Amino acid sequence: MVSTAPKSTGKLADAESTVRLTVAQATIRFLANQYVERDGIRSKFFAGCFGIFGHGNVAGLGQALLQDELEAAESGREPGLKYVLGRNEQAMVHSAAAYARQKDRLQTWAVTASVGPGSTNMLTGAALATINRLPVLLLPADTFATRVSSPVLQELELPSSGDVTVNDAFKPLSRYFDRVWRPEQLPAALLGAMRVLTDPVETGAATVSIPQDVQAEAHDWPESLFAERTWHVARPLPERSVTARAAEIIASARKPLIIAGGGVHYSGAEEALAALASGTGIPVAESQAGKGSLRYDHPQSVGAIGSTGTTAANALASEADVVIGIGTRYSDFTSASRTAFNNPEVRFVNINVASLDAVKQGGVSLVADAREALQALSTALNGYRVSDEYRSRVTELAAEWEDTVTEAYKIYATSDDGAALNQNQVIGLVNTLSEPRDVVVCAAGSMPGDLHKMWRTRDRKGYHVEYGYSCMGYEIAGGIGVKMADPDRDVFVMVGDGSYLMMATELVTAVQEGVKVIPVLVQNHGFASIGGLSESLGSQRFGTAYRYRTADGRLDGDTLPVDLAANAASLGADVIKVTTAAEFTDAVKAAKVADRTTVIHVETDPLIYAPDSQSWWDVPVSEVSTLESTQSAYERYADWKKVQRPLVNPSDR
Repeated sequence: MVSTAPKSTGKLADAESTVRLTVAQATIRFLANQYVERDGIRSKFFAGCFGIFGHGNVAGLGQALLQDELEAAESGREPGLKYVLGRNEQAMVHSAAAYARQKDRLQTWAVTASVGPGSTNMLTGAALATINRLPVLLLPADTFATRVSSPVLQELELPSSGDVTVNDAFKPLSRYFDRVWRPEQLPAALLGAMRVLTDPVETGAATVSIPQDVQAEAHDWPESLFAERTWHVARPLPERSVTARAAEIIASARKPLIIAGGGVHYSGAEEALAALASGTGIPVAESQAGKGSLRYDHPQSVGAIGSTGTTAANALASEADVVIGIGTRYSDFTSASRTAFNNPEVRFVNINVASLDAVKQGGVSLVADAREALQALSTALNGYRVSDEYRSRVTELAAEWEDTVTEAYKIYATSDDGAALNQNQVIGLVNTLSEPRDVVVCAAGSMPGDLHKMWRTRDRKGYHVEYGYSCMGYEIAGGIGVKMADPDRDVFVMVGDGSYLMMATELVTAVQEGVKVIPVLVQNHGFASIGGLSESLGSQRFGTAYRYRTADGRLDGDTLPVDLAANAASLGADVIKVTTAAEFTDAVKAAKVADRTTVIHVETDPLIYAPDSQSWWDVPVSEVSTLESTQSAYERYADWKKVQRPLVNPSDR
């Protein structure tokens, strides 16, 4: 081996030039110079920094962001990190996560909060980002590294440990965690966070906790730390032998079914999926995260799968002899709590960039980028076609479901005759009146399920429902993130009154930033989803309605006189209250031409349900009860449990 190391001259190399900055200032300058590249396209990774300041970060990261903004104004450049003031720390993380999802995980935001409650308010957002595999950088402030003033305001004291703070709660919720006790530790912490954030397998919340005194501490940093750095987002290639085995299994199938998950979108594999489906005739069902992988009217599209799926997709899943999962993590809603795939001879081929998800359900694990794997399979399956009989059955089932949706959407009274709307009709009106490139955003309640099975997606980025964590309060914050990421689209935020009341204050952020979203506020005076679930489990909708307490102590009196329209107006949004289809139509048209956030408020009946998926979700029922309603529910539960499959299917036959 020939050494290429330079010969020693006996002299020390010239020292690299340094710049004196605080830890916070160095953090902001570093983040402003991080880029990602995929397929030869290079872009800045951080769009900005959301923040709420308190004593833990106001003189650290707050001062650094201010200095960056003022220096940028003086030099005529854009700030390295645009700063946006949020109203709730959890909501800021939601906005960042939604932004990252809309950008296919190729760009995101940093989020900073103060010591104690400010930082721990971000925990829910951290869990959401990690569960959904979305890159978000969290910069929570921490208590003094020197402990010179301990115990300080909002500090957790444990008698058993002196180095534990509330920020340790981020560890199980983050894909990466580090605490910068000393300035010298900052470069390694930031580089470690970037490694995880830009890795399609490892990505999620990355948390770098910086004590408040360390944030303000000065240090001499090497100039090279702040040079532009480009992180390559890899596309792992499929192994040829595994591709061949996967193709062999698929080619032997008489009734194959594809399940498209969120990985299809993140890989940009929609065209590759459409080509494979069209070429082979294999029908495609979609998870919540994968919805929009095909247009709803594509010949091989059978819509949503699982507990909130279409009758078409679920019928095909029940019969399928080969299931091809692409970029899905097989959540219980996707697999209908392991009751969806009932063919005793069913086999699985799982394509996923993450081995964690590729091994689920057993079968062949093709660990690779979705687009690359689909292209390889298309080549390997050249000449394979499903039978004409199976193709006809797919077409027939899909058409039957579309007729069902049309009926659910149907508005019998389109004139202003005072006829109230139900939630199905509200969804139908938004779907019909929105443009193909507009985005619908939702997260919790009954609407995610109704949207999953009924929304007719016409664009790969037109559907944004957070259902990995199904976090109430995500909706408006998430809508802001989507609109910031894609300002040329109108963003319809579908939110029930239960979720709205949890985080309505982000309307103020939308107004402040001039970020126009169109929240459709569906008021049904309680929790429609949990109310329906409670009833199905024999719990009689207990504790799910917003009502006065009666003389006997129960919450079953008149509905509360809550004026959510007035609340939204008080936060700075324009508000239109509607009752009928005609009024709703006019409101959508007005909101679309407006240049400000406009809330459309409509009351609906929570007892009118969406079409049944003829599927199941495993939520345990009380095994013994004095209530007849619960006894009956348990009998139904026991019947479904008999259908539930084992944890792992036979590996490969």
